[in-house]
Amino acid sequence: MKRGLQIALGVLFAAMVTGAVGSAWLAMHAAPTGPAAHSDKPDLNGRRIAHAQGVTLIPHEPVKVAVLDPSALDIADALGIKPAGVAGDAFPGHLAKYAGTEYPRLGTLFEPDFEQIHAMGFDLVITGGRSSAKFQAVSAIAPTIDMRENDAQPLQGIVSNVLMLGSVFKRETAAQELVARLTRNVAALHAKTHSRGTGLIVLVSGGRMSAYGPGSRFGMIHTDFGVPPAVTTLAKSLHGEAISAEFIMKVNPDWLFVIDRDAAIGERGAARQVLDNALVRRTTAWTKGQVLYLDPVNIYLVGNGIQSIEALVREISLAYDHVR
Repeated sequence: MKRGLQIALGVLFAAMVTGAVGSAWLAMHAAPTGPAAHSDKPDLNGRRIAHAQGVTLIPHEPVKVAVLDPSALDIADALGIKPAGVAGDAFPGHLAKYAGTEYPRLGTLFEPDFEQIHAMGFDLVITGGRSSAKFQAVSAIAPTIDMRENDAQPLQGIVSNVLMLGSVFKRETAAQELVARLTRNVAALHAKTHSRGTGLIVLVSGGRMSAYGPGSRFGMIHTDFGVPPAVTTLAKSLHGEAISAEFIMKVNPDWLFVIDRDAAIGERGAARQVLDNALVRRTTAWTKGQVLYLDPVNIYLVGNGIQSIEALVREISLAYDHVR
């Protein structure tokens, strides 16, 4: 009976998410109106795509594409889109092939190589995340769309980006299939987590700790995956709220979700040593073996790619199954 109720709730949640997200995307991407959005005559030069920073005229079928954001690269890869150039130098396992010389490097995530982008003559450039701040500069060189994250509604933001890229590259069916699978898996995880105790998300960097809650860059664990937050008053800043081991002991989460930033950026990780102290060892999470050291590159660098989120869902789901 209990299992049947969980399944029913999971199906209902998936339907609600899919419906809400689909409606929001359609509202955002329906044919825009106004002088900036259309012409009285068909535009033979391309089509207009609405995105996070406006509307861009792109070729009907862009072929030579640059991707300057890991989340966007993750989604493009899932849709079978092969970029002609990428930014950055750290790629998790499922994107490891993009570290090869076959894919020209276009600068860093924070500082794209504008000269290289200009020289290569791309049909389309995709920014997002850390490179969103360079959208205006890049768009002066080539048609550019931006895939910004949505911390307030993270799942909806991911789905919107997947459907947008599916539309850009005329792979709508593949995009819809990816979205349907993700919403099903998130619903199944939500059914596991929502009644299994509170959680606290902790990022460790340089020996210091910061906590993140709902509405933060890692808040999907609470808002979409269903883990009740151990603290509801955390600041929603980019860098989280600085905390101590005493703070963790005081809020006493049932689950700890740990992100080792040092390991994510290629340095020697120290999250396990930082957390292994007398105060944290007194928490329910520690005593029950419910401390999850999440894949740091996947969650910190790639973040809101559809494949990276699927991997995060599996990672957390397996942890909950293991301690049941």
